Amino acid sequence: MTETAFIEAIRSMGGTVYLVGGYVRDTLLGRKPKDRDYVITNIEEAAFCRLFSSAEKVGNHFPVYLLPIRGEMREVAFARREKKTASGYRGFAAHFSPETTIEEDLARRDTTMNSIALRLPDREMIDPFGGKQDIERGIIRAATKHFAEDPVRALRAARQAAELGFTIEAETVNAMRSLRGELRSEPQERIFEELKKALAAPKPSVFFSALLEANLLDIAFPELYALHGRPEILAFHPEGDSFRHTMLVLDEVAARTENTMVRFAALVHDIGKGRTLEEMLPHHYGHELRGQDALLEWNERQKLPREWLQAGLFVVQQHMRAARLKKPGKIVDLYTAIARSALDFKGFTDIIAVDYHGLPYYLADSDLYERVMKVHAKNHPDDLAGEAVGAWLRGQRIHTLRRLCGERNPV
Repeated sequence: MTETAFIEAIRSMGGTVYLVGGYVRDTLLGRKPKDRDYVITNIEEAAFCRLFSSAEKVGNHFPVYLLPIRGEMREVAFARREKKTASGYRGFAAHFSPETTIEEDLARRDTTMNSIALRLPDREMIDPFGGKQDIERGIIRAATKHFAEDPVRALRAARQAAELGFTIEAETVNAMRSLRGELRSEPQERIFEELKKALAAPKPSVFFSALLEANLLDIAFPELYALHGRPEILAFHPEGDSFRHTMLVLDEVAARTENTMVRFAALVHDIGKGRTLEEMLPHHYGHELRGQDALLEWNERQKLPREWLQAGLFVVQQHMRAARLKKPGKIVDLYTAIARSALDFKGFTDIIAVDYHGLPYYLADSDLYERVMKVHAKNHPDDLAGEAVGAWLRGQRIHTLRRLCGERNPV
């Protein structure tokens, strides 16, 4: 079904169709829109079902249907109002009727940039809360008081700032702070979804810094909050504290790779510093061991993707020693560990390069790594078995490393 046919069918029953949300926002941002979601008004649900008998209803508490429009399944929602009835994101009662206006529907949305509609087919813009102007000014602003009714909207505002490089205006920051109590009881799955999207942003640190400003970081990500104010040795980390150092590493790694797993590993590389004893500061001896415990506790709370957890644990374990190895056997052991980890060689070395402001020869030369790791156990002598095969393979890789580096004689 074409979009024109869909619009005309709705209009034939006295209804009106609007494009909403991400489509309008992305269009105004000059981006190619990903979503094309519709809201309809002035029509009964029963009439809609008669028009589109094959429509699939997917909304449990209010009417949302899937229809094939422009060759893809698109969401068509009835305009609705919401009333807060209890804490949390489920604590809402939805009301919808043909009389519900598009302005009422837009009022329940989070920020002004997402509270704009285009009426179809004439594409007249409905912008009751000044979203277009806020986009032009680079401002994240709560659309209405309804913003403070869902605690995860605070994380969304922070994430939008990271994605777009926008500033969250002061009253919205205050509204975010007011959600502190409710955020404590939010399902961790919702918090993780915002983390995943924030890590895909061009500058992910903005997300965490915004939550810190709004006094929410300790609730959403306590392991990261523990880094705030933890002093560093300035000769190594002139950023001054462990949180700022972590944010700097995260953003610089993000500039090198779009892989969110690698970015997550960069985010957690130093989380053990949040558990350093006061009398040890500004030194953080053993933080790689404490960091493993911290990350495992994070996983208990939030159930991280398995590969994210593995990658994070590997970087926490290895980042202090990876750039300081001298003996060829230790270098080969690191190569083998990288090959067995969830990370690839580039992902691991991106993190180490940023953390150490450079790489030793054995991590800077990916060809060296690949050639050493091409030595396989399948070529072992026939009289070897079990652990002897592993020892033979390690020895052959050490020999290969020495041979390849012979001219420079670094090992």
